[in-house]
Amino acid sequence: MKKSHPIRRVLLASAATVSGIVLLLSLKPASDPASASAQGAAAQETAAAQESPQGGAAAAGTSTVTGAVAQTQYGVVQVRLTVANGKITKSEAVQAPHGGTSDQKTALAVPKLNQEAVATQSADITSVTGATYTSGGYKQSLQSAIDKMKASTSTGSTTPSQGAGQAAQAKTVTGEVATTEYGPVQIRITVAGGKITKAEAVQAPSGGTSDQKTALAVPKLNQEAVAAGSAKIDSVSGATYTSGGYKQSLQSALDKAGG
Repeated sequence: MKKSHPIRRVLLASAATVSGIVLLLSLKPASDPASASAQGAAAQETAAAQESPQGGAAAAGTSTVTGAVAQTQYGVVQVRLTVANGKITKSEAVQAPHGGTSDQKTALAVPKLNQEAVATQSADITSVTGATYTSGGYKQSLQSAIDKMKASTSTGSTTPSQGAGQAAQAKTVTGEVATTEYGPVQIRITVAGGKITKAEAVQAPSGGTSDQKTALAVPKLNQEAVAAGSAKIDSVSGATYTSGGYKQSLQSALDKAGG
């Protein structure tokens, strides 16, 4: 019997090893692509499940209203409101003065004005000291946005149980601007059933000591206007010019409302 050649044994061993490796490779990856695909699909489904309900909930009953651009000495100001269920939930300045010292004043004033707008739910907010022009423009654009918001709300449907007739009788009237020695004054009133139900100052003197006088006088004048139901109200001591302008614009609003 002949002895097997050493080279033949090496070749046979190598062939057996290669066959084994090929067999292992053909069996192992079968589960990997499927599991990776399943994991990817599960991740996509989880992400979709997390994003979809949140997006729908945030969008429901929420809208945005942008006021008109207000021109100031240092640039334009424009305010945008986010409204939910008839209330201001967010106020932000889309445009504001910038460049030079305006950057610092805008950074100081706008956040405070945003907070005031949400807190008071009106444009009757206090001007920020050192940013008088920006504050004035902010309030002007804010009032424009609020007017648009109210107009949109008033055109919505009302249920009979709420009294559609009473809702139709309520109206908002803005008086003419009254010019005073320290700045303009403009009053807006809400009238229902022939009575003043709300009075507010759209514009009032601001800057320096005027801020303090306006903050002192306007709330009292608003209360007086509602209580008296007319422009025959007492002037606030220390704010004679503001009081005079208030009564003048108030009378104008009453004339527009039909007395």
